[in-house]
Amino acid sequence: MPVETQDDDKKLDIQQIIAWLLADGMLSANDLEKCRQYASAQINRSKHPLKLLAECEIGDQTRLGKRLMQEELTQWLADKLGMDYYYFDPLRIDVPSVTALFSKAYASNYNILPIKITPEDIVVATAEPGVRSWQSDLAKMHYGKIRLVLANPDEIRRYLDEFYNFSRSLKGAGAQASIENRASGQNFEQLVELSQQSDLDANNQHIVNLVNWLLQYAFDQRASDIHIEPRRTQGNVRFRIDGILHQVYQLPMPIMNAVLSRLKILGRMNIAEKRLPQDGRIKTQASGNKEIELRLSTMPTAFGEKLVMRIFDPEVLLRDYPQLGFSKQELMVWERMTAQTHGIILVTGPTGSGKTTTLYSTLKKLATPDINLCTVEDPIEQIEPLFNQMQVQHNIGLDFASGIRTLMRQDPDIIMVGEIRDLETAEMAVQAALTGHLVISTLHTNNAPAAVIRLLNLGVPGYLIQQTLLGVMAQRLVRVLCRHCKTPAPIDPRQWQNLVAPFKVAAPKQIFQAVGCKECRNTGYAGRVGIYEIFENSPAIQAFITEGCDVSGLQRQAIKDGMRPLRLSGAEKVAAGLTTPDDVLRVAPEKIGF
Repeated sequence: MPVETQDDDKKLDIQQIIAWLLADGMLSANDLEKCRQYASAQINRSKHPLKLLAECEIGDQTRLGKRLMQEELTQWLADKLGMDYYYFDPLRIDVPSVTALFSKAYASNYNILPIKITPEDIVVATAEPGVRSWQSDLAKMHYGKIRLVLANPDEIRRYLDEFYNFSRSLKGAGAQASIENRASGQNFEQLVELSQQSDLDANNQHIVNLVNWLLQYAFDQRASDIHIEPRRTQGNVRFRIDGILHQVYQLPMPIMNAVLSRLKILGRMNIAEKRLPQDGRIKTQASGNKEIELRLSTMPTAFGEKLVMRIFDPEVLLRDYPQLGFSKQELMVWERMTAQTHGIILVTGPTGSGKTTTLYSTLKKLATPDINLCTVEDPIEQIEPLFNQMQVQHNIGLDFASGIRTLMRQDPDIIMVGEIRDLETAEMAVQAALTGHLVISTLHTNNAPAAVIRLLNLGVPGYLIQQTLLGVMAQRLVRVLCRHCKTPAPIDPRQWQNLVAPFKVAAPKQIFQAVGCKECRNTGYAGRVGIYEIFENSPAIQAFITEGCDVSGLQRQAIKDGMRPLRLSGAEKVAAGLTTPDDVLRVAPEKIGF
């Protein structure tokens, strides 16, 4: 039976839990004996019963081949007790407000952690549902309804430490800011110029802790970008995860300014200059001693500097072709183009569509010991020992065009140009291709055929494009359904037809839909994969590459030659159960036109 404590609190009793597992047919005779031995050992009596049972490594008799892990045991117990099970999503928790209710020692003593506070109710995660004496204390501070949810005891312990450490650093920094504001005094100029607030010392230990925690938190959440945005009275911190921005925290402006200064110091930027945009980079380590690079960019706004940090994880930036999402047909065409010794290959797509990952992964495969591969980038996204990388520096006249001119005197085999932005760069890229070099670069266009129009609009003569262009690849990133929770769903014939029209492609018998679980932070998606649109230059294509090019005719001819538009590539991912029609339509809204 549950162990009785003061105020009629009843802690979970391991013998009772074992009996429930046995009654539900989840324990074998051998596992039952093992559990009882563990439960009776004196050294184990201080551990939480669910943690103890998970350490027994018992098999689930209702699911052959599966073990009863702590997460599964928690979910089962929640259902047994008629409670909601809660899996922690830190992005959805207002840390300063939930940590203000109890002290860390108090919450730890009762194995509880508040997760949501509204005027009507308060939701508290607990690992001991029978321990409720703390509710009388909470009722004195909050008059709303108290709702309990059951959570993994290890998760509660983990987030107790993380949330309260973060809150302590926030309070410490706030107290320091108050002292400095009092010391500096208030004046009329400070009231008018909202951005000119007294900043904390960027090397203040509380600020150092906040920045370290922020970066590690972003790495843990698989964020690709961190946005730090000043507002009138407070600053916002947002993460981009799988292409979607999520609100993370709001910080008082004095603390926000100190965090910005700390990050600018780490990125070797001028902390005194707040009127002009600046770029920087940080190289740091995530858990497991994995090196990660961050590219920093600041921008002056109405309320101060906005900072965006793009995270370059080597494991994400350098991938094999199948991991990138290439189908067999797309990979065959791409490898055929990149195997050429001279010519221009273009990769197109908007910012954040995976162009950098595709380029770096391709270049790493091409950079063999007998190849001299040189790049000119703005900025260098990631240092790669196999390449010779040059950084564009406009302040001294080193732009893309002059960079290509320099590289052509460096005996290169392959030249990668970060982006073709103007006629001079385009002309130098064409010149490099004509003189026997393979040039790979990027453009910002909506689809692959539009790259030809873009080059013509820049002023490159059509006959030079005909001679040098090997092919163009447009790409987007779609979110991948979480393999732990995706479920089959009926297909909407009208939506499928909208996805593949005007092609006659049979709808799959079954597709999958997003659900949401702990593994994917309740989003239903985990990771992203590319969809591609590739066309190769051919005599038939060349006939369209002239002044006043008919882009529709060019697209029709490219499709006739074998190009599959982005939506068809996405439809293939849908049929394979990797993503949903809605997500493909989100990233590739442009219809296939004839």
